[in-house]
Amino acid sequence: MNIVLLSSRLLLTAIFFVAGAAKLADRRGTKEALVDFGLPPSLSASLSLLLPLAELAVATALMPSSTVLWGALGALLLLLLFAAAIGVNLTRGKKPYCHCFGQLYSTPVGWKTLARNGMLAAVAAFLVWQGWGGNVGPSAVAWIGALSTAQLLGLPGGVVVLGLLGAQWWFLLHLMRQNGRLLVRFEQLESSLANGASGEVAPSRNGTPAQPAEGLPVGTQAPFLNLEGLYDETSTLDSLLASAKPVMLLFTDPNCGPCDTLLPEVGQWQEEYAQELTLVLISRGEPGENKTKASEHGLRNVLVQKDWEVSESYEVAGTPSAVLVSSEGKVASPVAAGAEGIRGLLAHAVGDRARLPMQQPQAQGQPCPNCGKVHPNGNGAQQAMPAGVKVGESAPEMELPDLEGNTVTLRDFGGKETLMVFWNPGCGFCQQMLPDLKEWEANRTEGTPGLLLVSAGSEEANREMGLSSTVVLDQQFAVGHSFGAGGTPSAVLVDVQGKVASEVAVGAPAVLGLAGAERTEA
Repeated sequence: MNIVLLSSRLLLTAIFFVAGAAKLADRRGTKEALVDFGLPPSLSASLSLLLPLAELAVATALMPSSTVLWGALGALLLLLLFAAAIGVNLTRGKKPYCHCFGQLYSTPVGWKTLARNGMLAAVAAFLVWQGWGGNVGPSAVAWIGALSTAQLLGLPGGVVVLGLLGAQWWFLLHLMRQNGRLLVRFEQLESSLANGASGEVAPSRNGTPAQPAEGLPVGTQAPFLNLEGLYDETSTLDSLLASAKPVMLLFTDPNCGPCDTLLPEVGQWQEEYAQELTLVLISRGEPGENKTKASEHGLRNVLVQKDWEVSESYEVAGTPSAVLVSSEGKVASPVAAGAEGIRGLLAHAVGDRARLPMQQPQAQGQPCPNCGKVHPNGNGAQQAMPAGVKVGESAPEMELPDLEGNTVTLRDFGGKETLMVFWNPGCGFCQQMLPDLKEWEANRTEGTPGLLLVSAGSEEANREMGLSSTVVLDQQFAVGHSFGAGGTPSAVLVDVQGKVASEVAVGAPAVLGLAGAERTEA
């Protein structure tokens, strides 16, 4: 029992000492964390000093046997207060950064944080229970004092040696990863020189320069980044890739309305898909403004660029946008713009068909890397279907409710060609396209396909569009993903046999072009 009691005391002593010292070294961050938890700024200023001092006092009291009971009571009280604060914020839907160990370790609170505090509180309660009966175990101070001179000299020496060995292995691993990336860059440079790469843009068939898709070419080395986070921590691309997982860079802005709409989902993604990838927000503006939004939505890994320097290096032209970086540090996807595009990119990265890198869309007039053909709407307007869904194959099954609550399937459209348009009434690009779509719908000829709108959004918002064709609701964009669509507006053609008759067209010009273009039966 004495060993258990001494181990419990040493555990709590170490935790409270590190937590108190770290908070004391970062009082500004501690104050901001207290405000995020809901305390008034006037109280937070004094508590940012009193709280770490109380933690250090608890750590000190747990060492001598004469003060163990008071130290255990103090630890239990603090842990219960922490648990109550975390529980209140979680029930309100808030996930502020705990700042438990200052700048050493700070993540948004969650149920795991609450469980960890509960286990530590149980250890403290055990010490209180034993101490109340007079059994506090051997004094840690006396135990250290009973060590021989050789043991006293060997104890800190052993700790130092273990620390040096750990640091050495970490340094070697980091150095090997860095050297590997440098070798890859040298190989790419040598390959480019050997192939005589000139950097010129190839002309399209009509002689006009081809417009490249937004973002860097897939497979190139991802640009270096070095940004500060919300609590003065610094992150580089190498540090983000240290876990050997792909990284999704999500470019946002605190004054961007569509970004604000997406942020609640981003917080859920970061928690749900933490094992599959590292999701990092690249924002701009004032740290305080970003910190408020991060606390509100339970966001972590938020980095702040001074202006648009990182966005420009990745050739990202707007927000919200996202791009994937593979675990080898290479660009692994084209830029996904807008909420639906980002959802599609995430689904590609973590879904059953996850594969990196994604295929870069071809520029206008350039041959498609998947089929070798030149598609009429380039610049990413036509996207290759995911593996397993090809032109000429049967369309994926679909069962969705229409605006009247009736279940609609693709079999209901058997015997006629159907243009499936993936839509969202809240999408600005869809709203711009709506008048053209309504005009096309009203003036369809006998040879044009029927229209099936697969839409997100509320029933009322879809009714207000005033379309006479069938509208079905797909709030999770699951059907769009099954056809390979990554955003809205986009479309795919299904022939009279229920087979896929086109690649996915993305953007208003491509969708309308697919609706009126001449087609060949698959």
